[in-house]
Amino acid sequence: MTFPFFASLRQRRGVFVTAVSIGAAAVLSACSPVKVLNGLVPGDTYRFQGGLAYGKAPRQVLDVYQPLPSTVPATGARPLVVFFFGGTWTNGDRASYKFVGEALAARGAVVVVPDYGLSPAFTYPVFVRDSALAVKWALDHAAQLGADPKQVYVMGHSSGGYNAAMVALDDRWLGEVGASPRQLAGWIGLAGPYDFLPIGDPQAQAAFNWPDTPRDSQPLAHASAASPRALLMAASKDKLVYPDRNTGRMAAALREAGVPVDVKLFDNLSHVTLIGAFAKPIQWLGGPVLPPVLDFIGLTSVQSDKGPR
Repeated sequence: MTFPFFASLRQRRGVFVTAVSIGAAAVLSACSPVKVLNGLVPGDTYRFQGGLAYGKAPRQVLDVYQPLPSTVPATGARPLVVFFFGGTWTNGDRASYKFVGEALAARGAVVVVPDYGLSPAFTYPVFVRDSALAVKWALDHAAQLGADPKQVYVMGHSSGGYNAAMVALDDRWLGEVGASPRQLAGWIGLAGPYDFLPIGDPQAQAAFNWPDTPRDSQPLAHASAASPRALLMAASKDKLVYPDRNTGRMAAALREAGVPVDVKLFDNLSHVTLIGAFAKPIQWLGGPVLPPVLDFIGLTSVQSDKGPR
């Protein structure tokens, strides 16, 4: 399976598109930096702590987005979401995903966005180990951040969805740092690659030391009754990470194991705009991606969405 991860945006609605929307969509032609879009994100809807260390390595740092004190629900009852960005395990950084942190924090969630080791300097399983260590940090600090330690979720887009899946499904990684997937309230995969052998994309090949890639590096191999409940979302016409092979097969495997799974497919979004639609400026692109996530983590859109900002 070829696994390119990057594609140019196809504009699906050409009528009544503002110049701001066009600019915001254009910068989402890749999974990494979205400076223009982040520049449109409000700065007064959350509290921010940046560059916190969750380990000793240079890329073992994270940012935290916290709700304002007035945001429902009250402190202590809030969910915490650890979000992993995509980029073929080769590029990306936490600062580029302010729009995700803001979207969730403004509606009542504490959000942790970590960096992790990237290829070619680091290969599998380093980025999975980093992800698990970041989740361990979140579990340990949830109460201090005003969240409920029993409501910690992992979430990721594209290759970040892979990281989230491996942390939630394969208990080796959290087990190494003294934690367990059983401590998670759920996991959310956005166009995640869950079974992609053989590997055709050169960047993914390098990240996974192809052809010496172990079969148990695939999240689908770890789907079992032990999985936390899951929300799987994808663009129905995604040409980069095929939804039938990945989202569809993962959902089927988890359901067969008796795990509650909710699947949301979006006809008018692409692999890239699936995550971009979290940002207010381009939500018009074709799908309400935020409400299912809010529902899944216990923050209904009616209760916590403050409307246009």
